[in-house]
Amino acid sequence: MTINNRYLEKELSWLSFNERVLQEAADNSVPLLERVRFLGIYANNIDEFYKVRVAKVKRQLLHSHGQDNQAQQLLDQIQQRSLQAQQTFDVIYDALLIEMTQQSIYLIDEHQLHPQQQLWLKSYFRQYILPHITTISLTNSIDLVQRLQHNCAYLAVMINRGSKVDYVLIEILTEKLPRLVQLPSSNNQHQFIFIENIIRHCIWDIFNDLTATAQLSVYALKITRNADYKLEADSNDILHQLSLQLSQRLTAKPIRLVYQHTMPSKLLRLLSNQLKLSCFDTIIVGGRYQHCNDLITFPTIGNKYLNHAPLPTIDNYSFSGAKTVFSAIKAQDILLYYPYHSFQHMLDFVHQAALDPAVRQIKINIYRAAKQSLIIDSLITAAHNGKQVTVVVELQARFDEQANIDWAQQLTAAGITVLFGIAEVKIHSKLCLVSRQEQHQLVHYAHIGTGNFNEQTAKSYTDFSLFTSHVEITHEVQQLFDYIANPATKVNFNYLIVSPTNARLRLYALIENEIYHAQQNRPAGITLKLNNLIDKGLIDQLYRASQHGVKIQLIIRGMCSLITNIKGISENITIISIVDRFLEHSRVYIFTNNDMPKVFISSADWMYRNIDRRIEVGCPILSPQLKQRIIDIINLQLADTVKARIVDQSMSNHYVKRGKRRKIRSQTAIYNYLKRSEDQSRRLARKEQKHHAKS
Repeated sequence: MTINNRYLEKELSWLSFNERVLQEAADNSVPLLERVRFLGIYANNIDEFYKVRVAKVKRQLLHSHGQDNQAQQLLDQIQQRSLQAQQTFDVIYDALLIEMTQQSIYLIDEHQLHPQQQLWLKSYFRQYILPHITTISLTNSIDLVQRLQHNCAYLAVMINRGSKVDYVLIEILTEKLPRLVQLPSSNNQHQFIFIENIIRHCIWDIFNDLTATAQLSVYALKITRNADYKLEADSNDILHQLSLQLSQRLTAKPIRLVYQHTMPSKLLRLLSNQLKLSCFDTIIVGGRYQHCNDLITFPTIGNKYLNHAPLPTIDNYSFSGAKTVFSAIKAQDILLYYPYHSFQHMLDFVHQAALDPAVRQIKINIYRAAKQSLIIDSLITAAHNGKQVTVVVELQARFDEQANIDWAQQLTAAGITVLFGIAEVKIHSKLCLVSRQEQHQLVHYAHIGTGNFNEQTAKSYTDFSLFTSHVEITHEVQQLFDYIANPATKVNFNYLIVSPTNARLRLYALIENEIYHAQQNRPAGITLKLNNLIDKGLIDQLYRASQHGVKIQLIIRGMCSLITNIKGISENITIISIVDRFLEHSRVYIFTNNDMPKVFISSADWMYRNIDRRIEVGCPILSPQLKQRIIDIINLQLADTVKARIVDQSMSNHYVKRGKRRKIRSQTAIYNYLKRSEDQSRRLARKEQKHHAKS
């Protein structure tokens, strides 16, 4: 479980995080349909985990010809924990089905259809589903690994003719078909059926050439392919090389097979052999339906209490009370916290820049964008209006590669300068720089954030956005864009923490500063909010700080290799993880600094790749008011007594004990805190307006 008893294996820590997601699906205090969606999130997470992280462990084993005992032990632990979690998942799924029926919501199978629904489904199947169905005979002449498509689901069919048994796969083109179909029903009931069960009901329409004496048995299965890849560092054509890697990913060797528990052993062996599964691959027994990630989009139906109550986004008064976004930012630094604040302010920032005659340049980096991106639309508008627009598109954003290739081509066609960076360094920073001509000088306005320029994820991911016209900071943002365009450019960052340029040294120095204060008996402490903490160098620095008496409080959503309460090493470190309605995505670093706190927001987690192999940006919060706002928000999370779990070596995910403390659900408390702050800003502004009117 640990490496030298000082670090948890990151893969096991990640599985522990996903089990926290599963806890939300089991939590009776969470609205019923939200619990259903958490099952979908869990399933989607585990798919990606196998595609990338397990694929890397397997590659280690293959390179060692099975001789890497540590990798083998880790893979065995992953298999064991995955199987246990799958069993828990199945129990929760069955329990939720029962609860849904009590609310007149039914997920039915083909055996529960009444006659009118059977007729309706027959017609629906022939019109909408059958044209997208293909069958594949499981014979030795078929290379199943090459034949199966990445964008399809599959059912295995055993055809028993008495004297002969054949096996066929049914291929379902999921990109063109709904996974969940609502059936016509009465009595205020909501009845749904998965597409796999529709096919089971209409199976004879696919095999209509068989005689009536044949017997058909249908079994669900799911494969997961290796989606890991590595581009060549010396490649001059990233776009071509990535396109090649993506095409290879579509036919990459499967590394996981999940199969229906009733599948005959002979069929299972046949599938395993034809998929070329080895002893290093994962074979998991499952239920009747394998594609549970579709539950993420389960429709909002039924009584209001079955879903989270809508939480209206909060308008920031600094923006909404100003004539333009630029006058607002010039007056003061502005900090937004999504999804509590409205992302519309960010959209307005780019849109106004696109239309403003005084704006000369817009520079932005795109990592993940919405499918219908208003940000992209505004950038194209800006180019059409004669602005100099530069967009850094990160082609290697995992599972968004093809979308970003498409965006790059669309932006280039609009006359925009598109940069890709270099092969071995992902650009993960969240920067936008607008340069505006004002009274014979060029004034820069910068956005520095922790999350993507994506209006869809901004509705459910917690992220900070800082808007500033601070001369030194905007100058350093300009330097970074110049460096991306030409890595030979000399850069010097005094304010920004930039990976891979100065991040490790700056973070070490900030930790060292807290050790110094502790040694002088001054106030010293470190509070970090991260998605992942697995960089051993930074973990060792935190261990060292703990040994010198520095109090360290960590809020880690996902992977965490640091172990608390190691005697003489980490007794001053505590870790919690919060999983709730919104995905905790923001990164915050707070250093007590003798009660003169230094506060940073950042795009970077504390992982080797983020510190040494990516372009990431951390920014100091200089405004005392905004600095205190972040500290207050983090303190609310540290005080959470509802959704906070303890992260420790046991990885048991125990909830923080409330004791006699009052109940605090931090995400709700943060919303109320920000709403009060914005309301107070409005009241003060009105009071000042009245005062000026009287004078």
